[in-house]
Amino acid sequence: MINISKLNKEFESRVRLGIMSVLMVNEWVDFTEMKNLLEITDGNLASHSTALEKSKYIEVKKEFVGKKPKTSYRATNAGKDAFKEHLAALEKLLGR
Repeated sequence: MINISKLNKEFESRVRLGIMSVLMVNEWVDFTEMKNLLEITDGNLASHSTALEKSKYIEVKKEFVGKKPKTSYRATNAGKDAFKEHLAALEKLLGR
């Protein structure tokens, strides 16, 4: 029997999985860089990042650089811990 109860529902989406994967290895990533790395639309990134922010898994920083708005993301400690637990559960399912 395979126990999937340890998998985190917040990371079921490939976009959220991608966002967290990028943020696990980078301190801060801006909106444009994240969008380009994951090859997703503005709307996809905005909606999935909002969901991760509501779960307290990422922090969103909005600022102005000159007169242009800049949005950046980073994983919170809670987000990093939850993502590591999710990955460990996946590895366990794979028998590793």
